[in-house]
Formats: sequence, C-alpha cells, structure tokens
Amino acid sequence: MSILTIPSYPMPTSDTYPNQKVNWVLEPKRAVLLIHDMQAYFLRFYDAESELIKTLKQNLAAIKAYCRANGIPVVYTAQPNNQKPEDRALLNDMWGSGLNDFPELQHVVKELTPSEQDTVLVKWRYSAFHRSNLQELMESWGRDQLLIGGVYAHIGCMMTAVDAFMRDIQPFMIGDALADFSESEHYQALTYTAGRAGRVISTNEVLLATSARSSGLHYEQFKTQILSLLDEEELEDFQADDELIDYGLDSIQIMNLVSQWKELGIEVSFQELATAATLNAWWDLLQTKMTTKPVDVVK
Repeated sequence: MSILTIPSYPMPTSDTYPNQKVNWVLEPKRAVLLIHDMQAYFLRFYDAESELIKTLKQNLAAIKAYCRANGIPVVYTAQPNNQKPEDRALLNDMWGSGLNDFPELQHVVKELTPSEQDTVLVKWRYSAFHRSNLQELMESWGRDQLLIGGVYAHIGCMMTAVDAFMRDIQPFMIGDALADFSESEHYQALTYTAGRAGRVISTNEVLLATSARSSGLHYEQFKTQILSLLDEEELEDFQADDELIDYGLDSIQIMNLVSQWKELGIEVSFQELATAATLNAWWDLLQTKMTTKPVDVVK
C-alpha cells in the first residue's frame, strides 16, 4: 500500500514531449500556478540530491518567481497530517495512512515555502478541485488557465488537469516541473494530457515565450531565468555586476541559454556570453541583439 523508493530518471525535455492536440497560448493575465503536493512526505521517496529532484525544485522556484513578477496567483495543494478515516476513505485501501504516520513531514519543502500572498488548499483527493474552492477562486480572479507542476505527474497532477478541462479551464502541464514514480509514468501523464485534456509546456516556455515572442525579452524574465541557475545558498549577497561563474553557472547552462534565446530570435554566441559573464553585462548584450521592438526595463 505504501509508496516504495523511487529511482531517479532523466527529466523530460521539450523535444521529447508528445504531439499536442491544442495550440493554446499561455497568457499571464488568465493564468494561475498550481504547485501540487510538494510536501516533504511525498518527496521522501526520492533521493533529494538526484538531478530529477534538483531540477524539479529549481524549475518550480523559477516559475513561481516569474509568476510573482507578473501578477499570476500561486496556489498550493497540501494534504493534512491528521486525516480521519472517513476523510481518507478509499485512499486508505490504496495507499495506507499516508501523512497520518509522518505528521512532521506535512510541510512544503523549504525551496518552495508558500508566501503570505499565496493560497494553500487542503488536498483530499487526487484532483485539487475536490472539496476545495479552487474553481471559485479562479473565477473571482478572472482566470481560466491553470499551470500545473509538482508530484505525482500521473496521479494528482494529471487528474487535476482532466478535472480543470471538464470545468472549461485550460490546463497546462509543465513537463519538466513534474516528477513521478517512473519515467514511463511521467510520460504517460504528459501523453494523456496532451492528447485528451490540455497542453504540455516547458519551464522555458513559461519563463520566456508567453510574452517574449510579441514584446521581446523583459528584464524580470531574464533575471528570473538566470538566478534560477545559480547556487541559491550564495544569492543573498549577489550583485548584478558579480561574475556569474562564481555563483555556480557552468558552460552547459550557457549553451542552453544560447539555444533558448535563439528560439526567441535573439542571436547571441557562447563566446560573447562567456566573455561578459555578469547579469548586467549580459542584459546590455542582449538588448543590442533584440530583433523585436525596444524593451521597457523595470529593475
């Protein structure tokens, strides 16, 4: 009945995502971010130092920072640690007592601790909509798109996406901001969602493509993207003119940035970035490379 130790596997990348049936465009003014069940209890089954879990936390933290900068509400689900038998009901048959046996692990992991302005919903069943006011909150905010990330992809995350679809809310599963029991079940969730209930997108698409294709790369998007790659324990003293390599940035990450920005029509080389590896220098360089209209910068 209990969950067994979950071995690590490669996080899916956008080039491996399933074919999409819909071409919905994520719009910040319509969106809500759902961080699903990122509690210490559910992550205890993974190796916390695995690339899968480090990537999961890093991507969700970057997306949350983007949402905060762009006025997108952030909602969490979290199971309670004192569920009555009648509240758990059939979950007892399938999964046992769950969090009731580990009340000290009820908290959301520290990298994603909810802020005062965030909403935390009590989670009772697979779908985040069950016995919650999530739909009513979204209606009150005038929002009808739901970004979904967290664990476990093929259970609560996928069921929430299907439930959203049936409520005429467009669900977006963030393919590289999810984790599951296995690589095959992770892809199962992405394939079902893309074919039956929603769209699968990448963290990079959330951070950049939602508005960059029409208005260029904005400073806050750029800053959020870069800071998400750095060693978070060192960021307290970070300055925009500091050498990024001193904060953990490596050559593979720089090459990935070259590819990501190229998708946005910004042609910049690895050598150019490596030569001027500070936040301010990079931003000055990118502004000269922009192929869209000038960007209004708010620092």
